[in-house]
Amino acid sequence: ELRHRASPWQRNLGYPLAMLGLLALTGISVLIVCFHVLELLLDDAAMPRGIQDACLGQVSFSIFGSFGAALQVILIFYLMVSSVVGFYSSPLFTRLLPERQDTPLTKIIGNCVSLLVLSSALPVFSRTLGITRFDLLGDFGRFNWLGNFYIVFLYNMGFAGLTTLCLVKKVSWAVQAELIRAFGEDG
Repeated sequence: ELRHRASPWQRNLGYPLAMLGLLALTGISVLIVCFHVLELLLDDAAMPRGIQDACLGQVSFSIFGSFGAALQVILIFYLMVSSVVGFYSSPLFTRLLPERQDTPLTKIIGNCVSLLVLSSALPVFSRTLGITRFDLLGDFGRFNWLGNFYIVFLYNMGFAGLTTLCLVKKVSWAVQAELIRAFGEDG
């Protein structure tokens, strides 16, 4: 129903651009994680430990300067939104989704706790994946497990592999459905 009410501009330009943007952000995040895996294999300094004696504004946290910092912010925001969407899309937590003007207090508290846990895990998540080296003033690099090469390596490989698998599955199924629809109408 929403697709039928959407304007032709929105259907023909807005949706494809949004989809290309999501594909680009997912692809960029997978590429960054793959480069981080290579860094982990070649250099011990790539481990997500805390940064010592790095004063804010004196040291660049991105090798691409301002563009890289802006890209990191966009990717962290994308990871935040996608983790919230993924959380509420999982079968276990769909009942926690708030309803308009009919949300009990216990469900509101559950949503607040869930969003607090997700937002607290985001800095560690983005640091472990190598998306940013910024410590976010929380000194998240002091966790002991962040110094364990095998945990960080497997975490990065799992993210890259599962994200690529989901991306290929979604894109290939969409292309397959469009081909079936196109050839089904002609035959």
